[in-house]
Amino acid sequence: MHIGDTLRFSGHALRSGRTRTWLMLLAMAIGVGSVVVLTALGEGARRYVTDQFAAIGSHLLIVLPGRVETTGTAPPLVGGTPRDLTLADAQALRRSSHIRLLAPLVVGSAPVSHRQLERETLILGSTAELEPVRNLHLARGRFLPAGDPERGAAVTVIGARLKKALFGNRRALGRWLRIGDRRFRVIGVLQPMGESLGANISEVAIIPVASAQSLFNTHGLFRILVQARDSDSIPQARRDIVDIIRQRHDGEEDITVITQDALLDTFDRIFRALTYTVSGIAAISLSVAGILIMNVMLVSVSRRTAEIGLLKALGSPQREILGLFLAEAGILSAGGAVLGGLVGLAGVGLLDWLFPDFPLAVPAWSLTGAVILALAMGILFGLIPARRAARLDPVQALR
Repeated sequence: MHIGDTLRFSGHALRSGRTRTWLMLLAMAIGVGSVVVLTALGEGARRYVTDQFAAIGSHLLIVLPGRVETTGTAPPLVGGTPRDLTLADAQALRRSSHIRLLAPLVVGSAPVSHRQLERETLILGSTAELEPVRNLHLARGRFLPAGDPERGAAVTVIGARLKKALFGNRRALGRWLRIGDRRFRVIGVLQPMGESLGANISEVAIIPVASAQSLFNTHGLFRILVQARDSDSIPQARRDIVDIIRQRHDGEEDITVITQDALLDTFDRIFRALTYTVSGIAAISLSVAGILIMNVMLVSVSRRTAEIGLLKALGSPQREILGLFLAEAGILSAGGAVLGGLVGLAGVGLLDWLFPDFPLAVPAWSLTGAVILALAMGILFGLIPARRAARLDPVQALR
């Protein structure tokens, strides 16, 4: 029997049981579509986190007051030293030749008002270097003035949404607003940036770091953002930061330095593992679809016993009977894989339309792997019914 005859014979058998065929196609399509959609969600989550870290700048190191370490005692197993970071500590870091820019950071919340309008707002206290370090962009005006960070001018740069809430369509530059119990002149408005690592830049007010320390009655810093000269300088910049602060803090290593690349690599590994996990879970549905194909084809063998006996009586060897049923399983698997791939891509397109800010993407390996796995499952589980049909005795089958 030629290949064309085999395919025609298998196609006729599938058309004769349309309901059975559609059920098997649907089961396989659901499995493939699940793999495509879930891997797209996992890859989208990984890209979203990557974009969030890219938005905060490049070659960054984040210096936190207090050292987080394993103590080896009873839970909780986290220890820390409460010594604050100061502006003098931040300025001392400039001695490192591997550091390009740094921005001390004070963070707090305070009511911001203009005339009768008021809202609670996140306040960032920093210096002029926060703009390039944090990768900020101005829509109009200028950023905080450069100069001595110990001197706090009464000026502020506000986010686009905060400007809209307090000033509407009116000009904000040069106007005065009240932050807490102090007055600040607006000198700049940021471009809309949305959320980044939990903070909506469009709703913040940025003031000089000394003014923020006075406003919140603190001399310590929340963080120090450090930008290394390039990616190769990051390890040495980290060592310099630890050495300089240790010298200033009486020989104690009481800070935690987090590198942007280390955080990004950690999240990247987590989300890749998550993507592979959900892909494996979705692939289980392909196994279920393969079992369904096997069960339905076993029933088909019992119903087509006379047909199989006639073929064997006419001289068809076992390999031809085996090939006929494997061809049916292959056609079902291939059709279900193609249908599932189209359904999965349509589902990803729908989710992308519903959530445009979430960067959904279908990894090439997931679509290819799902199709190959569907074909393998269909043929593998179709092998048992095919062997059973091939081993039927022609006399008993005809009887």
